[in-house]
Amino acid sequence: MSPSSVVNVLLTGFEPFDKDAINPSWEAVRALDGWRCEGATVHVRRVSCVFGAALRELDSAIDELQPQLVLGIGQAGGRSEITPERVAINVDDGRICDNAGCQPIDMPVVAGAPVAYFATLPIKAIVRDLRAGGIPASVSNSAGTFVCNHLFFGLMHRIATRPVPGMRGGFIHIPYLPEQVARLPGLPSMALETVIAALRIAVRTSLSVREDVRETGGLLH
Repeated sequence: MSPSSVVNVLLTGFEPFDKDAINPSWEAVRALDGWRCEGATVHVRRVSCVFGAALRELDSAIDELQPQLVLGIGQAGGRSEITPERVAINVDDGRICDNAGCQPIDMPVVAGAPVAYFATLPIKAIVRDLRAGGIPASVSNSAGTFVCNHLFFGLMHRIATRPVPGMRGGFIHIPYLPEQVARLPGLPSMALETVIAALRIAVRTSLSVREDVRETGGLLH
């Protein structure tokens, strides 16, 4: 990449859903808008928690920015760690309705597309660097079947079929914020400042590491 080349990073966060007033994914990514890292500039977009609309908004942002790196961020209530996702599956199966009242059941994200795509992020290096920074993290092998996975699969399908040259991408789930679990006793949370620091590490590692580390990240179940 020449010194004059423009390198853009796109971070997406979701609007609130399921009657919540906030979504930590958007609260975290919007704090990084305009941040420069490893010669790249971070741009953020808030996407709808709506099947279909989220992918159209993602496509529009990619067309506009032509980013070299795209990171989708989403809320995973109940998780206690930052969890880079390994795989997106071609299934929409809503446990609840999206924000437009839609609840697809056993529907493909993209008809005729592959069953699944792997992220093209260095997910294990991200986990390694997060832990080295004192932030709890682990690899996740399921992004669910709601709008987070929908966006993740749509992103990876876009990369596979209509790529921006050199673009890599993936998805990271983050825990609830403390103010959310104040009404949900017993569930884990993570401070917003810690989540923001985690995303800085994830972006920096994704930009600087081209080949992932080879170390265990698997689970028994």
